[in-house]
Amino acid sequence: MCEETRQHNSDQNIKRIGIVGFMHESNTFATTKTTRRHFEDAFFHVGEALVPAWEDAHHELGGFLEGCNTYGLEAHPVLAAWATPGGTVTDEAYESIVAELLDALKAAGPLDGLLLALHGAMVSESFDDADGETLERVRALLGPDVPIVLSLDMHGNVSPRMAAIPEVLVAYRSYPHVDQRARGVDCARIMGDILSGAVKPCQAHVKLPLLIHIVQQYTGDAPMADLYKELERIEAQPEVVSVSLLPGYIYADSPFMGVSVLVTVDGDEARAGELATAFGDYVYDRRNDLNAGLPSVDEAVQEAMATEGTVCLMDSGDNIGGGGPGDSTILFAALRAAGATGVCVVLCDPAAARMCADGGVGTRIFLPVGAKTDKEHGEPVTLSGVVQHVSDGHFVEEHPRHGGTRDYDQGYTAVVRTDDGNTVVLNSLRVMPTSLEQLLSLGIDPSDLEHIIVKGVTAPRAAYDLVAARTICVDTPGVTRAGPDAFVYAKRPVPLFPLDG
Repeated sequence: MCEETRQHNSDQNIKRIGIVGFMHESNTFATTKTTRRHFEDAFFHVGEALVPAWEDAHHELGGFLEGCNTYGLEAHPVLAAWATPGGTVTDEAYESIVAELLDALKAAGPLDGLLLALHGAMVSESFDDADGETLERVRALLGPDVPIVLSLDMHGNVSPRMAAIPEVLVAYRSYPHVDQRARGVDCARIMGDILSGAVKPCQAHVKLPLLIHIVQQYTGDAPMADLYKELERIEAQPEVVSVSLLPGYIYADSPFMGVSVLVTVDGDEARAGELATAFGDYVYDRRNDLNAGLPSVDEAVQEAMATEGTVCLMDSGDNIGGGGPGDSTILFAALRAAGATGVCVVLCDPAAARMCADGGVGTRIFLPVGAKTDKEHGEPVTLSGVVQHVSDGHFVEEHPRHGGTRDYDQGYTAVVRTDDGNTVVLNSLRVMPTSLEQLLSLGIDPSDLEHIIVKGVTAPRAAYDLVAARTICVDTPGVTRAGPDAFVYAKRPVPLFPLDG
């Protein structure tokens, strides 16, 4: 079937390229599972509905569309589903979305190639390697002759089949992730070269026995900046098609944890292996520099209180981008206990947000908020204050920020000005704090604040570095604690530095 239909397309000189995305970063330590509803509440688009949702986004899906247009390929939007990082994906969600994806691919008709965006760290109830499972099912449907160019988040835990199935794997190169659209364009360019016969990709994958501390994954400075300079040096060689470095994801307990290096060379499998091995050695030799330690809650509060200007305190244990619940009160309670004012925190508490929103602006409230998901993120904090603002939670980010999202929805939202001089934003949908518009759209000027508690580690810096006099990443408890030594893994490979020395 595929051979006949693809020959028909070739005769017409039309290269139809499927555009697909199915993305989730799964924290296996989070207590709340990720359901289909979480995808539907975030981004779920089928067919042509994908285009207006993603074409202007700073995301690889937007880059796929732009790249197809640039390189003379016909983009055929199939399906795009994305959910905020969270717990393991339920089997019902995974199977239903994959079934819909495969049905949409069948309905798309003959394709000459597929541009596929996965995360690389999706875990479902049945599959530790859910992205690899998706790839395998897609390949079985398309057959062996339809090239697949795969984009991955740089936090993907790459399994052998994830590396073996696609012709080329392309990962992000920045953390915060601000290069996603560019990587999507790269994928389309490579696809065009494959289909024209200009490139015959040979890809090599090297897995390192290494975990990189989440704080040290920041690419704006050494040591990570040095690793990506070496990546660019390797990729500049004329025979090299693509090079990717994936620091991996420490919050998904799986047999495929750890750093990956991939090198794709035109027509030379041995050369690809040689370069991948050399680059892997270069990364592993710097393993001590890729580890880190963070200040405790008490130490961070003292540092923040002694600093002039706006201080952003990164709540590493409740990193929404890593699957945190977004409702930890630990840092907020510590700052209040120290007498801090001018503090702003966003807490995901749907019940409290609804109560305040229903009451309306000017309503005086006295209620406990936050820390309602589990017992790992503090205790509810009682607020006494006045509702200052209510919103439907929609806001737009026009500039490249981590995650590439343009249109955000944090659900019904209320802003409470507390009697002790602080600001608490209560929302009903977890949203990664990757845009200052999350606050600006609510009438909050971040530059007027003394302390901002940010539910992230590195991802928010593309936005919050614009207003921060100082950024302090704090070793807070929670399901996204910054270092791998905080977790007990049952499935990880052995050895892994720094856990095994």
